[in-house]
Amino acid sequence: MSITPLELAKVAAIAADEKKAQDIVLLDLTELSDVCDYFLIASAGNAHLMDAVVDGIEERVWKNAQVKPLAREGQNGTRWVLLDYGSLVVHVFDPEVREYYRLERLWGEAPRVPLDLEGALGLEEAAPTAAVAEGAAEKDGPAGEE
Repeated sequence: MSITPLELAKVAAIAADEKKAQDIVLLDLTELSDVCDYFLIASAGNAHLMDAVVDGIEERVWKNAQVKPLAREGQNGTRWVLLDYGSLVVHVFDPEVREYYRLERLWGEAPRVPLDLEGALGLEEAAPTAAVAEGAAEKDGPAGEE
């Protein structure tokens, strides 16, 4: 069975939502990166939930697409787990760590793919406003360093 990278990303997003991940965002990197086509970013409020979300994604993607991750970084008790499916990279964060790394801001030029999921951030919520972006730029300084 052949599945497109976008279909794979949506299967993973559904699985994350079913396991109660929060603030789910799918970024389209097809025009911005040669590394992968999509980032799926989600938050899990505690270590047990993070394990459940990550395991749920792996199980659902295998069941629906017969695809296993090429790599898994971060294990039980970590605050950031990454699943690398080649064309899709899934990031499941502790909310505090997610705020620290701010991947959505780092990849701010990437279009957000709409997701009709309970745990998904709306496009308005996911995209930083100009005022927020300007305030962050002032805080970080001209070279982007804190």
